[in-house]
Amino acid sequence: MKKWFLLPLCCCIFSKPFAQVRLPRLVRDSMILQRDEKVKLWGWASGKEKVTVRFNGKAYTTTADTSGNWSLYLPPTKAGGPYTLTINQLTLRDILFGDVWFCSGQSNMVHQLGVHDVTYARDISEASHPQIRQFLVPTLTNVAGPQPDLPTGYWKPAVPADIRTFSAVAWFFARKLYEQYKVPIGIINASVGGTPIEAWTSEAGLKNFPAQLALIEKNKTAGIPPITPAPAPPADAGLTATPAWYQPDYTATGWRNIHIPGYWEDQGLKDLNGVVWYRREITLPSTMAGQPARVFLGRIVDADALYINGQQVGNTAYQYPQRRYTVPAGLLKAGKNLLVIRVTNTAGKGGFVPDKPYSLFTENDSIDLKGDWTYKVGVAFPPVANKSNRIDPSHQPAALYNAMVAPLIPYTLKGICWYQGEANTGQPAAYTQLLPALIYDWRAQWKQEQLPFLYVQLPGFMDYNYWPVESNWALLRDAQLQALTVPHTAMAVAIDLGEWNDIHPDNKKDVGERLALAAQKVAYGEPVVYSGPLYQSAVVEDHHIIVSFTQTGSGLITADGEAPATFEIAGADKKFVWAQAKIVDNKIVVWNDEIPHPAYVRYAFSDNPVNPNLYNREKLPASPFRTDK
Repeated sequence: MKKWFLLPLCCCIFSKPFAQVRLPRLVRDSMILQRDEKVKLWGWASGKEKVTVRFNGKAYTTTADTSGNWSLYLPPTKAGGPYTLTINQLTLRDILFGDVWFCSGQSNMVHQLGVHDVTYARDISEASHPQIRQFLVPTLTNVAGPQPDLPTGYWKPAVPADIRTFSAVAWFFARKLYEQYKVPIGIINASVGGTPIEAWTSEAGLKNFPAQLALIEKNKTAGIPPITPAPAPPADAGLTATPAWYQPDYTATGWRNIHIPGYWEDQGLKDLNGVVWYRREITLPSTMAGQPARVFLGRIVDADALYINGQQVGNTAYQYPQRRYTVPAGLLKAGKNLLVIRVTNTAGKGGFVPDKPYSLFTENDSIDLKGDWTYKVGVAFPPVANKSNRIDPSHQPAALYNAMVAPLIPYTLKGICWYQGEANTGQPAAYTQLLPALIYDWRAQWKQEQLPFLYVQLPGFMDYNYWPVESNWALLRDAQLQALTVPHTAMAVAIDLGEWNDIHPDNKKDVGERLALAAQKVAYGEPVVYSGPLYQSAVVEDHHIIVSFTQTGSGLITADGEAPATFEIAGADKKFVWAQAKIVDNKIVVWNDEIPHPAYVRYAFSDNPVNPNLYNREKLPASPFRTDK
C-alpha cells in the first residue's frame, strides 16, 4: 500500500507542469495572415518549454529558449479560410489568409470613417466586407527602447457595427484591393495625429542623424521631464453665473454682435485666448418641433460645447473633427429656441472656420446658422496660462516606433501605406533624408528588402497665393517626390484633394483608391497607369523651357480644358514669375516674354496652388515639382 501511495506523489513532484503559452496581442482570433509567404508565429512560454502548433492537419514544433521566447514558421498558404489554429492549450479561430498592409502616419491616416459620416454615409451603411479587417494599434510611446508587445487591440471586420473606427484612407484602399483581387485584406493601423517622422523611425534607422541619436540617448538616461502644470485660469463667468449663460432664464446683458463663421480676432477681440460664449435665438416652424435633428457647426478652434434650450447636446475637446451633433427628439419646439455655444481657445485665432457647413436640420427642414450672433467673454486667459515646459513624448525620436511598430515587426506584410509629413513642414529639407531613412529602416526591421512602400504626397492647404512665393509645404512635397528614387516605392499625388481651411480634407476615398492603384503596380505587378505625370527633365530652347514627364499614361491633359496653370519661370537669379504654358507633343512648353533667358521652372509650388490642372488622361494629377535645386 505504501508503494501505491507514493507513486502518484512522485509523479507530482518530478513531472514538469504544463506551461501557459502567451501570444502577442496581434496574434489572435480573426487575424489575417499573409498568403503565399512563410508566416512567423511567436510568443512566450516557460524556459525550454515545448510548443506545438497545429494547423491545417499538420503539427509544427519548437522549443522556447531559456528566457521563454519561441517562434516558428507556417508554410506558405493560399488565400482563404476561415481556419482554426491551436498553440499548445490555446485555440485561435476564424483565421484568414490574404494580404496584410501596415498603414501608418499622422492624423490623415488616423481619421476614422465615422468622422466623415456625412460624405460617406452610404459607404458606412452598406459596409459588409467581413474579409476586410483592421487591427487598430493603441496610441503609445516609449523612449526607453523597443517594446515586445501591445497592451490591447483586436481584429475587427468591415461591417456596420465596426466600420466607423476604420481609417478612412485605409478602408478605401483595402476595399479597392478586395474588389480587384477577391482575397482577404488585413489592415494594421498604427497612426498618431501631429507626429513627426523621426518618432516613427527606430534608433538604428536614425544612425545618420547625430542630433536625433543624442536625444534618444538623453531620453533613455533621464526620461521625459515631468510637466510643470500651468496656473489654473480664472473661473469662467458664464458657468459661475446664476443662472448660467446657457440657461433659457438667463437675461443677456452686455453682449455684442459677432458673425459666424469667422475668428473673433478678426472681429474686435485682439489676441484673446480664453472662453467666448456665442448666443442666438432662432425661430422654428411647427414641422420641426419635437423632431430629432442634427447640427453642423463646421470646425471650431479649439474646444466647444453646444447648448440648445438649456441642454447640452454636444461637445468636442479639440478643433478636429468637424462638429456634427445630434439633437434628441423632444428638445426643439415651435417658435423661439435658444442656441448657445461655449468656445475655448488657447493659442492662435479662436472661433469658427469659414467655408464649412453651419446649419440645424431635421429630415425635411433646415435652418441656416450662418450670420449674426451675439458674444460675451467668459474668461480671458493670462499669458502665463499658455506657457508650459511640456515635452510631448510622441514627438521624440523613435518613441512611436518603440511602442507602436516594434511589437508588430515579426508579422509578415504585403506592403506599407504611409500618410505623414504635415508635422515636418517646418524643416522640409531634412525630410529629403528622413523619408528614405524610414523606408530603409522599416524594410530592414521586417527583413523584407523589397517591401512595397506607398505614400501620400501632401494635399493643398492654407491660403491661396496669387503671386509666386516660397513655401515649406511645397518643399516638403518635393522631398516626397525625390523619395521615389528609392526602389519599390510609389506616391499617391493629392495636390487636388486638399481644402484651404482644413488640414484634414474630407476626400479620403480618392486618396485611398490612388494608393490602391499604386499597390496594383508596385505590389501586384499589374500593368496599370498608377500615377499622374512626374517630372523627368527640362531643356531650354530659345526663351522657352520644355518639360518632359514620366507617367503620362494616355497623354497629358488639363482638368478644365484650359491652358496648364500654376507654372512659374525664372532666370539665373531664381526670381520666379508666373509663366504661360501649353501642351505640345506630350510635353509642357513654358515661357514668359519678360524672361528672355529662362533657367528654372516650377509647377504648383505653393502651400495651396490655385489651379493645379495638369493631369494625364487617366485623370491622375501631376505632382508639383521644381528644377531650381
